[in-house]
Amino acid sequence: MKMKSIQELKDAAETARIKMVKTGFASNYAVHFGGALSSVELLIFLYLKEMNYDLTCREWAERDRFFLSKGHGVLSYYTVLQMAGFFDEDKLSTFQQNEGELSSHPVRNLELGIESSNGSLGQGLSLAVGNQIIAVKKDRSYRNFVLLGDGECDEGSVWEAAMCASHYHLDHLMAIVDRNGLQSDGTNDSVMSLGDLEGKWKSFGWETWKLDGNDLAQIDAVFAGIDWNNGKPKAIIANTVKGKGISFMENNNDWHHRQMTEKEFQQAMEELRGR
Repeated sequence: MKMKSIQELKDAAETARIKMVKTGFASNYAVHFGGALSSVELLIFLYLKEMNYDLTCREWAERDRFFLSKGHGVLSYYTVLQMAGFFDEDKLSTFQQNEGELSSHPVRNLELGIESSNGSLGQGLSLAVGNQIIAVKKDRSYRNFVLLGDGECDEGSVWEAAMCASHYHLDHLMAIVDRNGLQSDGTNDSVMSLGDLEGKWKSFGWETWKLDGNDLAQIDAVFAGIDWNNGKPKAIIANTVKGKGISFMENNNDWHHRQMTEKEFQQAMEELRGR
């Protein structure tokens, strides 16, 4: 289901957060809540407004591809795929369950809309670069979108792929960095400072924007002005809040990966429904 207005997209993001909390709590396991909640608006915008796909033909050759390089953020990915119509809502109840198809990291399943498997960080951009080179060689017009974590940008493979994309002028490729400032072991600045991340992508030859990744109006404004045929790959540095939308999770790295109690679940739902 595609949406046009910013208000529709905002409402969808709030709905997604409610579904995510319900799904994560019901799984009865620890869940990567923080990094999933930070990326909700970005995924809502891509799947409910920007990307081209055909639900009647999941393997359509001209479909836009999305790669969740920060695979631990999969709860928002599954939720948005469900909201986009790739599968029924009852499948969310199988999240992290034995024999289920919605595991704690994505496993490629085109019928469910999952373009690639991911567990180890630093791989998604390389995969997208390869897919975009294929598109060029086959004279295809589809685009490849990659969502990376900012902590993931510690990986050298990210920058090898960035250099390759610029060299081959892959202008239908976009990397979106979910910059929430935290990774599993602490703040990015304490573990491995990224410095001027926007400047780094620019120095590799990418057309680069910096925005509030939890503000759908800003996301929409950037996409409205993109030239997809200028010879440059695209990078968005999306400043976000880890655990966005739930007061006790926001900027709290305890929620990088943790199981939710009944009391915490009730508080989260009260906050989300209250909005």
